[in-house]
Amino acid sequence: MKIKHYLTFVGMAALASCSKDSELTPEPPVVPTSFVSKLIEYQPAPGQFINTDLGNLKGANTIIGKKGMVSLGAWGGFIVLGFDHTVINQTDKDDIIVYGNPLENFSEPGIVWVMEDTNGNGLADDIWYEVAGSEFNKPGYQRNYAVTYSKPAADTDPVPWLDSDGHAGVVKTNSYHGQAYFPDMKDKDGKTITSYTIKGSKLPSTNVDMTVPSMVISKPFAWGYADNLVDGDKIDIANAIDQNGKKVVLKGINFIKIQTGVQADLGLLGELSTEVTGVEDISLIKK
Repeated sequence: MKIKHYLTFVGMAALASCSKDSELTPEPPVVPTSFVSKLIEYQPAPGQFINTDLGNLKGANTIIGKKGMVSLGAWGGFIVLGFDHTVINQTDKDDIIVYGNPLENFSEPGIVWVMEDTNGNGLADDIWYEVAGSEFNKPGYQRNYAVTYSKPAADTDPVPWLDSDGHAGVVKTNSYHGQAYFPDMKDKDGKTITSYTIKGSKLPSTNVDMTVPSMVISKPFAWGYADNLVDGDKIDIANAIDQNGKKVVLKGINFIKIQTGVQADLGLLGELSTEVTGVEDISLIKK
């Protein structure tokens, strides 16, 4: 009887102690980070930096939680990133800033897509909405565009492509980058992928001026694209559009996709390829 009472007393004391300790040491609040926090998918198009540390998963991970750099390759190459919180659609304000490496007269614009985690499962499996920039619906802009890239016979051979309009071309190789330009990819069975198709929207190539081959100019568009403006590109979620080109109202977004938007060969400079060096929620950037 005495032993039973003693054990009961000890148990109650232990519970009281645990309760007291938990009151003294509460769980710290989760603080969201301004930068994207996870890499969800990286699907580059062929290019001169692909299969190097600038154009592989290692490069893609350099922009998680900080600034780094990753190349998306030729038209259609993309990266999908996630935030650790919902980026709220601020009224009459820009919401996200995407950093790249453009120069004053040399940009490589990429289209931005956004997704809200509507079903709340934490996966990027809801609807993608294109963020309409300054070139939306202008001559040369095209929705529902697609390009199929095929692996060449040799790594140093140009990479053939065929688009949804029936036009064909190649991603040219050069002597400065001797690795394979076609992404090294495997299917679910471990077999090497020899062709793949990317879909998206295409931006006009009117910003490219190759009048002087040794001094190629690729002027930035006015607003709304990645790797476009020197100080970073501010993106307003309010400019998101649906599959019919109509504006949609989103409370916020959880995922962002950035995709090379211009189909262009820049001669000595190689293919036009969007680079991303960072993505941040503007509202969380410390002043």
